[in-house]
Amino acid sequence: MLPLTDLPIIYTIAADQSWQYHYCPMHHDKEKLTPYLTMALERGVDHARIIETPSIITAPWVRLKCQFGCFGYGRGLCCPPYTPTPEGMRGILDSYSHAILLHRHWQKGYAVLDEFNELVVDIEKALFLDGYYKAWGMGSGPCRRCKKCDPTGSCLHADRSRPSMEACGIDAFATARGHDLPIQVLRTHKEERDIFGVVLVE
Repeated sequence: MLPLTDLPIIYTIAADQSWQYHYCPMHHDKEKLTPYLTMALERGVDHARIIETPSIITAPWVRLKCQFGCFGYGRGLCCPPYTPTPEGMRGILDSYSHAILLHRHWQKGYAVLDEFNELVVDIEKALFLDGYYKAWGMGSGPCRRCKKCDPTGSCLHADRSRPSMEACGIDAFATARGHDLPIQVLRTHKEERDIFGVVLVE
């Protein structure tokens, strides 16, 4: 058994600038990802965590919630049925070892959501330029870059548009709660909420 000081670490950073260190079976190189956690914190997130991809939960029922419950189904290229199925997403997740899970408490104003989704893409880009060539992110909520998306054509903002975790069959509730992050069902659209994004990295 390795001495405690030789074990790899999961780093967690919160908005109050407190750090938590969780020892786990992780490669030491993942310590190099901590600057991206700091980047996220400086851009307004409440929590940024390096997690293992098996802890990201996918489920077939998530897609049903999009198809039978969301007005956006089939209306945009970042929404089902144009996004990966839960089964396809599981295969994608399994081709990565780790991810950066992002959480922000959203009180009001869609500008916060837009800023959050921009951050997801900026972290993905920064990782890619630093040599993590597989980096790819998912944000929160439907894409709002165009007033009306034409799903029969090509995306006009493919460099910046990303689907949400739920649009790719990820159970955001189970994933968030599995990492002790707050999330609850909203009773009205006016309620405060918690939003999540994830950047896959290898």
